[in-house]
Amino acid sequence: MNYDQAIEYIHGTSKFGVKLGLENVKTLLDLMGNPHKNLRYVHVAGTNGKGSTVAFIGSILVESGYRVGIYTSPFIQRFTERIRINNDEISKEDLARIASFVREKVEIMVSKGFNHPTEFEIVTAIAFQYFFEQDCDIVVLEVGLGGRFDSTNVIDDPLVSVITTISYDHMDILGDTLSKIAFEKAGIIKDGTNVVLYPQADEAERVFEEVCKEKNAKLNKISFDVAKILGFSIDGQEFNYKEMKSLRISLLGKHQIKNAVTAIEAVSVLREKGYNITEDSIRKGLLKAKWPGRLEVLCRKPVFIIDGAHNLEGARALTGFLKEYFPQNKIVFIMGILKDKEYLSIIEEVVPYAKYIITVTPQNKRALPAKELSEIIKRYCNNIVTSDTIEGAVKKSLELTPEDGLICAFGSLYYIGEVRSMFSLS
Repeated sequence: MNYDQAIEYIHGTSKFGVKLGLENVKTLLDLMGNPHKNLRYVHVAGTNGKGSTVAFIGSILVESGYRVGIYTSPFIQRFTERIRINNDEISKEDLARIASFVREKVEIMVSKGFNHPTEFEIVTAIAFQYFFEQDCDIVVLEVGLGGRFDSTNVIDDPLVSVITTISYDHMDILGDTLSKIAFEKAGIIKDGTNVVLYPQADEAERVFEEVCKEKNAKLNKISFDVAKILGFSIDGQEFNYKEMKSLRISLLGKHQIKNAVTAIEAVSVLREKGYNITEDSIRKGLLKAKWPGRLEVLCRKPVFIIDGAHNLEGARALTGFLKEYFPQNKIVFIMGILKDKEYLSIIEEVVPYAKYIITVTPQNKRALPAKELSEIIKRYCNNIVTSDTIEGAVKKSLELTPEDGLICAFGSLYYIGEVRSMFSLS
């Protein structure tokens, strides 16, 4: 297959749905020679903040001189963003070649009576094969959904398991209480391993404590009390953490300082295990870390921000950021969301800050149509515009906003990338 054929093949397997469980992916990887067993991992699960934490950890390890594989989802603009080594995306040629190899093994599986792997299982297998071929020193591996039955959980012995903030999302699959969701996330914890835990609600934290006790895993519960914010602007933030002073990050929002602290604690575990990670590499790695589409400033006259806030916790982080950075502004929002998200709660969270809301339909079969979203928002806000296209929404937002105003496009990452590409950002 060439690259376009490979992408068509991968996306074509979405018809096999989401099937949580490890037997299928284990069978596929076994046919491939189990490439995942030859690598070392930092495994990251959670509801929000996974990707940012992965970005911070990966950047620190790159600055420390390691060859670092990074696996994330979903992508913003290009599929190849999901599989990177030292921040360089997998080439189209390598993706096509490995996808062809994986497809051969899938055909063998199916011929033997096994279920066809899902899209995420196939992409995960491609990533493992690529990282193995490229002889990565360490792989920073983001869980796709949940943890216990996620395809990434085929790994045996992570160097450290990291749990970011837990909140309500994918409740139809993971459960309708924080304790049920936490139990699924805690499934990445392995016997005798190290766990770094972002502070959680009590009911979630108890679950992680119990699982760590059962599995004799060493639990490091982070406290943000020793993190002190020194300053912030739309160019970045500065903070102290423990003995490290004047640390800087370019990612915006107080929650990103918490994600940075989580990354510091994760690499501290690696340092204890013998990895050569200096304070200087931590400083440089934090500052250089990028995570597109999350409180990202695309232009400044007017200020145009994109953010993938697609659940209530994400929306609260977004409005907290807007209140702190732009307290005087009434904002022109562009909103696109999937119909299985908490869109009513999200609307209630953002409406108090809205001058206008422009609705769009993300390119996803689970999208809430823009017209339907507009009808819902009308219960809360009168200044609604429904746009047939993403491009039209961006143009309309610019027409409605003076140079000193503020535009924020938020919601599903399935349309944020298209907004980003309109500003010639790759």
